[in-house]
Amino acid sequence: MIFTETRLSGAYVIDLEYINDERGFFARAWCKKEFEKYGLNSNLVQCNLSHNVKRGTLRGMHYQAAPYEEAKLVSCISGAIYDVIVDLREKSPTFKQWQAFELSAQNHRMLYIPEGFAHGFQTLQDNTSVFYQMSDFYHPECARGVRWDDSTINVEWPKIKEMIISSKDKSYANFIA
Repeated sequence: MIFTETRLSGAYVIDLEYINDERGFFARAWCKKEFEKYGLNSNLVQCNLSHNVKRGTLRGMHYQAAPYEEAKLVSCISGAIYDVIVDLREKSPTFKQWQAFELSAQNHRMLYIPEGFAHGFQTLQDNTSVFYQMSDFYHPECARGVRWDDSTINVEWPKIKEMIISSKDKSYANFIA
């Protein structure tokens, strides 16, 4: 695996190293020792799958508050997404900054998102599935969100004619530190 730190400290893009032959390829997609070598939380305790029928589906911006903050490892196993992270760590030099990445079934890229970040994505294709691994269990009392169009963060989302956003995600307030 190839770990590339993003401009938001502690977040990494992870590319696979392929062993190719006439059958296709083999690649390691998880290694506790490699994650620990980079100082990343390797305690992955829960996996989730999100299937999205329509292009333009937007999910986010979600995070889990203390004491159950969670790191996430996200990959797109079918279709493609525009994956967005926002640094919500008040003492971070990149506080309230965002960055986006295209994850797809074609590029097999993963994104490691540390604790203290909000996360969301918009599907770029119909029938897109996203696989998440989390470092903590889901605690509904700590589930939080930030508006996907928060004017203080200014995420630049892809211009897709028909966006599909849940009423819950639409109800989130702007982020106030």
